[in-house]
Amino acid sequence: MVSASSDHGIRVYKKYEDFSALLHKNNDTTYVVNFWATWCKPCVEELPYFDQLAEKHKGEKVKVLLVSMDFADQVKGRLKPFIKKKKVQSEVVVFDAPKPNEWIPKIDEKWSGAIPATYIYRGKEHSFYERSFDYETLESVVQPFLKK
Repeated sequence: MVSASSDHGIRVYKKYEDFSALLHKNNDTTYVVNFWATWCKPCVEELPYFDQLAEKHKGEKVKVLLVSMDFADQVKGRLKPFIKKKKVQSEVVVFDAPKPNEWIPKIDEKWSGAIPATYIYRGKEHSFYERSFDYETLESVVQPFLKK
């Protein structure tokens, strides 16, 4: 049974095993998965660049997924109003799994757990960045995946 539930239209994942399916789709689409939170200033500053990337590559096989690390009980009172106010266009899910020291290295063994962090993949190829981006740098790290 999948532990993902919908809280006001936003999927909430409570188990890494369910969430990990979002990180392992083996097809010809490039996935840009950004880990962020409403309380993280660098995360909030870079959010528009992910929407800009999605808009630029509309019609191409590029999917942006914004993974909020906010607590699941904050979806209604904090996350949804934030998304509306900031006019976030990309898909947002919440990942609120316990025991981060167990699942963080499964996403990337070099990840300290700090955010913002971005996981980009296409098929079996992937890159991981524990840093914030400006638009030009984000576009430049996604480009090699689009040329495959």
